[in-house]
Amino acid sequence: MARLLQDPSKFHPSEWATANMMQRVSTESQKSRSECMIAESWRLVDEIEKTTQKTQSDVNKKIEQRREEIKFWKQELDNKLEQIVHEIELLLTFKNRLERALESCKEPLVIAQKCLLYRQRRVGIDLVHDEVEQELVKEAEVLQGIIALLGHTLEQTNEQIRQNRSAKYNLEMDLKDKFTALTIDDYCARLTNDTPDTMYADNAVKIEGNFVSPKDWVDFSNINVEKADKQRNNSLALRALIDSILSQTANDMRKHCEMVNVAFRNRVKEVKDAKHKLETLLAMVMDETASQEKNIAALKKAIADKEGPAKVAQSRLEARNHRPNVELCYDRVQCSLMNEVQEITKNIQRQVEMMKEENLLKDALAQAETELKGLSRRQLSLEEEIKVKENTLYIDEVLCMQMRESVYINNF
Repeated sequence: MARLLQDPSKFHPSEWATANMMQRVSTESQKSRSECMIAESWRLVDEIEKTTQKTQSDVNKKIEQRREEIKFWKQELDNKLEQIVHEIELLLTFKNRLERALESCKEPLVIAQKCLLYRQRRVGIDLVHDEVEQELVKEAEVLQGIIALLGHTLEQTNEQIRQNRSAKYNLEMDLKDKFTALTIDDYCARLTNDTPDTMYADNAVKIEGNFVSPKDWVDFSNINVEKADKQRNNSLALRALIDSILSQTANDMRKHCEMVNVAFRNRVKEVKDAKHKLETLLAMVMDETASQEKNIAALKKAIADKEGPAKVAQSRLEARNHRPNVELCYDRVQCSLMNEVQEITKNIQRQVEMMKEENLLKDALAQAETELKGLSRRQLSLEEEIKVKENTLYIDEVLCMQMRESVYINNF
C-alpha cells in the first residue's frame, strides 16, 4: 500500500526541455518536408499542366494537320471521281454509237447478200461474173470486216467501262472512309476538357493489328488516284480510237456503196444498150423475113408461069398426032401444024434452056426457104436473148437498185 502511494517517476527538467525541443524540431521538420512536398506538388502539377497543355496542343495541331491531309486527299479523290464519272458517261455515249453503227451495218450487208442471191437468177450468157458482182462481193466482205471490227471494239469498250467503274468504286469506297475519318477527327477537334460526356476508354491505347502506317495510308489513296488516272487515260485513248474507227468505217461503207451503185448503173446501161441492139437486129430480121417470104411467093409464081406454055405446046402436038384415018390430013391446018412442028423443033433448044431456068428458080426457092428458116431461128434466138436481157434488167434495175435506194449511211 505504501508502494502504491509512492509518487511516479518524474522527469528531469532538462528532459522536459529536450522533449519540447524535439517536438518543435520534429514539427518544424515535418512542416518543412510538407512545404517541400507541397511546393514539389505544385511544381509537378504546374509541369504536368504545362506538359498536358503542350501535348494536347500538339495533338490538336496534329489533328488539324490530319484533317487537312484528309481534306486534301478527299478533294483529290473527289476530283478524280468527278473525272472518272464524266469519262464513264462519255464512254457510254461512245458505246451507244458503236451499237448503233453495228446495227446500221446489218441492213446494208443483208441487202448486198440479197443482191448477190437475186443476180443468181440471171440466165444464159447474162449469168456473168461482171463488175457489179465483183463490187457486191467486195462490199459484203468490207461490211463483214467492219462488223467484226466494231464487235471487237465494243468488247474493248465494255471492258474499259468495267475498269472505269472499278476505279470509280475504289474512289467511292476511299472517299467514304475519308468522310468517316474526317467526321471522327472533326469530332475529336471539337472535344475540349470542358466537353461533357467524355469518358475513359480502357482499350483506347491498344494498337490493333489492322492499323496501317501513314505511308501505307498515303500509298493506298495514291494508288486509287493513279488507277483512276490510268483508266481515264485509257478511256480517252479508246474514245479517240472509236471516233476514228466510226469515221473511217462510215467513209468506207459510203465509198463501197457508191462503187456498187455506179457499177449497177453502168451495167444497166450496158444491158439496155445490148437489148436495144438486139431489138434493132430483131426488127431487121423480121423485115428480111417478110422480104424473103415475098421473094419465095414471086419465085413460085415465076416457076408456075414457065410451066404453063411448055405444057400447052406439048399437049397440042400430042393431041394433033392422034387424029384418026383420013382426018390425019395434010391440010392447011396440017401445014400450019407442020410449021408449028418446025417451030417447036426450033424451040426445043429454047425449051431445054427454059427447063434449066426453071431448075434455077427451084434452086433459088429452096435456098430462099432455107434462108427463111434461118431467119426464123434467128428471130427466135433474138427474142429469147431479149427476154434474157429483160430478166437481167428486172433483177438489176427493179429488185436490186430499188432495194439499194433504202441504204443511207449516216455518220455514226
